[in-house]
Amino acid sequence: QVQLVESGGGLVQPGGSLRLSCAASGFTFSSYAMSWVRQAPGKGLEWVSAINSGGGSTTYADSVKGRFTISRDNAKNTLYLQMNSLKPEDTAVYYCAKSPGLVVLTTSSLLEYDYWGQGTQVTVSS
Repeated sequence: QVQLVESGGGLVQPGGSLRLSCAASGFTFSSYAMSWVRQAPGKGLEWVSAINSGGGSTTYADSVKGRFTISRDNAKNTLYLQMNSLKPEDTAVYYCAKSPGLVVLTTSSLLEYDYWGQGTQVTVSS
């Protein structure tokens, strides 16, 4: 069965960095676009970033552009999110989400994706 397992979250000071990973299994990872979506405490879901199946095309929300980098290693079936210059407003649970096909989704609605993980908590605080 399809599984997406996020890891790498934690507590970091403002200005710090974290790298999130999403280990995928149960499907041909290299055939699908992937996204990161986050949910801050008491707020709705926010789409963060997406990458096409081959990894050559990426897109970002304005709130993270220039600070976050999405990437993937299709040989390792793993999606990444490198987060630099972290701000308190980046505090959220981060989810990786699988597109139903090749289309790169930029929506925050998890219903548009066919699978997503359990999430990993990122807390940015001094």
